[in-house]
Amino acid sequence: MDVLSDVIAIMRTGQPRSARVAWHAPWGQRFPAVPGSAGFQVVLQGSGWLLPPDGQPIVLSVGDVLFFPHGHGYAMADNPSTPVAEPECDPLEDGDLFTSASIDGPGAATVLLCGGYRLDPARAHPVLRDLPEMIHLPARLGLHPELRAAVELLGAEVQHPRLGADTVVSSLLDMLLLFILRAWFEAEHGQCEVSGWAAALADPGISASLDAMHRDPARAWTVAELGSQAGLSRAAFARRFAALVGQPPLTYLTWWRLASAGRLLRETDAPLSEIAARVGYGSEFAFANAFKREYGMAPGRYRRDGCPTPLPSSEVVKT
Repeated sequence: MDVLSDVIAIMRTGQPRSARVAWHAPWGQRFPAVPGSAGFQVVLQGSGWLLPPDGQPIVLSVGDVLFFPHGHGYAMADNPSTPVAEPECDPLEDGDLFTSASIDGPGAATVLLCGGYRLDPARAHPVLRDLPEMIHLPARLGLHPELRAAVELLGAEVQHPRLGADTVVSSLLDMLLLFILRAWFEAEHGQCEVSGWAAALADPGISASLDAMHRDPARAWTVAELGSQAGLSRAAFARRFAALVGQPPLTYLTWWRLASAGRLLRETDAPLSEIAARVGYGSEFAFANAFKREYGMAPGRYRRDGCPTPLPSSEVVKT
């Protein structure tokens, strides 16, 4: 898997939710903060306004995509002066994979495709740190055609579900998330000055080394070998990787191995010895010690109980 695909696989948990809602003016709705989640809104028909907690209202048109990677709250309305209603429940706590609804009113309709993803804070990839509170991708002719295609397919499937809709919608929701992140990174790459993960993924050498680690985490990588993947000397690679990613190459590799192990522990019944080998540890004992340093508990307990107090993604094991 490539880095961005791994980010999606490692951080999302449970089943995503989606809804196609037709709001008839006047309408206003507050969407509360949901820690440990990411949400999106897509304007399928009509227009509306985003009312962020801070800053000026933002007008939205057909095809605009909003993404909230950190689960921060916001409000939307047909007009900035329209009062907003408070939510009745956590939209991700209960409910179906997808649903449709219509909110009555005398005015014009605005149709929104909305939804959200549950994220496991214990497996949050550090790439998330670089994402802003909100990503706004305005609709522009010829821009991000794959994202527009995914939106159209998802909106049609939610409105008129057919045989196999559960699988189709679930796959399209993951595809939508990937396309949103790809579009944002591509937009960042087009800026004159970029830093952090946007710069790391745009850098051919550093991106190649990250892909190598993600595709074969069990390999006993050295800094020199990773530098050869990047086409750089050992010293030049180490400096550039740390400057862009924010940590040394082998530090990131260790974090990634243990994050992958956490996913395997929760999602498979593989024995610890097999998981240890798959993520690059020569013995179950060495793996268990490294895992406990990162997660604060033994692998067996993590598999049984989860991680109630996960370490921040920046708190990686030092190698």
